[in-house]
Amino acid sequence: MPDSPPSSASPDILSDLVAAALKTGAHAAEAVSAERAALSIGVRNGELEDVEREESRDLGLRVFIGRRQATVSASDLSAATRARLVERAVAMARLAPEDPYAGLAPQERLARRPFADLDLFDPSERSAAELEAVAAEAEAVALAVPGVVRSEGGHASTSTSRWRLVTSHGFDGAWQGSAFSLGVGVIAEKDGAMERGGENRAARHQSDLPSPADIGAEAGRRAVARTGPRKIASTTAPVIFENRLAMQVLSPLIGAISGPSIARGTSFLKDRLGRPVLPKGVSLIDDPFRSRGLGSTPFDDEGVAVSRQSIIDDGVLTTWLLNTAAAAQLGMASTGHASRGLAGPPGVSTHSLHLEPGDRDLDGLMSDAGSGLLVTAMFGPSLNGNTGDWSAGVSGFWFENGAVAYPVSEVTVAGKLTDLYARLQRGSDLEFRGANNSPSLMFDAVAIAGK
Repeated sequence: MPDSPPSSASPDILSDLVAAALKTGAHAAEAVSAERAALSIGVRNGELEDVEREESRDLGLRVFIGRRQATVSASDLSAATRARLVERAVAMARLAPEDPYAGLAPQERLARRPFADLDLFDPSERSAAELEAVAAEAEAVALAVPGVVRSEGGHASTSTSRWRLVTSHGFDGAWQGSAFSLGVGVIAEKDGAMERGGENRAARHQSDLPSPADIGAEAGRRAVARTGPRKIASTTAPVIFENRLAMQVLSPLIGAISGPSIARGTSFLKDRLGRPVLPKGVSLIDDPFRSRGLGSTPFDDEGVAVSRQSIIDDGVLTTWLLNTAAAAQLGMASTGHASRGLAGPPGVSTHSLHLEPGDRDLDGLMSDAGSGLLVTAMFGPSLNGNTGDWSAGVSGFWFENGAVAYPVSEVTVAGKLTDLYARLQRGSDLEFRGANNSPSLMFDAVAIAGK
């Protein structure tokens, strides 16, 4: 219900803040409110382990005096606190250094009503007892998998959030969303060696979550599959990143095309706009209007209209990711990618991003590669943002003759991302598990450091 303002203490609380800021001496202002209610339940060995309940209502105010700006936030919504908030923000702005790019989004770029209804809110409610029951069921199924010896706990949660933005130049927009999650972690043992495994899922609507039985079975399967890992010798071979973590390989690309990085000149892709970055035929889509998407939104965090964009189209980089300030610095227009919290000026973020899939499933990728490394866990990635030199610790499976042979651990993979991206091959197994999603990705001839 994106057109409905959130139920704050007063429906006009943000408009009042903006008006007070202008009266106190600000030339322009914007106010945001964030409301959240959440309930999380944890179980271990079938017994309730923890209960966390959260209810919060917070305000943020950004004011401008000429090209000077300041932001303040508060979790106390009382009239006295709001008055102090306004006074402090305006006083801070008067003392702030000038920023030639500071300002509200251009009025002609603002999103217009009616805002898109993206079906982000599910009014279903789960009680603490219901959350405990599904967490315990997922855990029990995982513990029943042969080879699983211990639980690290099951957890289930539900939450609702509301966000509203009001500006002094006429924008007033709000949206609300819900989230349901369920997960479990377990330990499996083989020949005295133990390995962890788990499964976690989240969705806007309760009905979109996999069943507790499916989540538990997958958690147990993943833990058992990792037992008895071997170390492998250093080599160069094809490497496949499975779909659930493949986006971690692409996340440096997103950072490298963000407007602030380009404006600072600290990006390994700073000279690649309008040029190939990925292989021909590959497209990276940001679709803020994807129904029930965990990153979907009807407008960005400056109130700018959003749109479905092919950030990379047929392999070619088509745009930087810009908020208003970065766009002004680069002499361009905002792309609707402003992202902000309650305090501080906006940054840049994608919304609901996905790499379009290819035509081979994971087995097909392994079959074509013959032998190589299938990565199922990644930790400690390192990136030189200027050069694109990248490395990461990984674990997973060695495959031979197109089939998984044995688990491996204590492995590092490395390469220059511009070279790796140019050789990217996509799987067909795209799943929308989060805000950013990718099918499995394969790269040939990757440097692998082992024993």
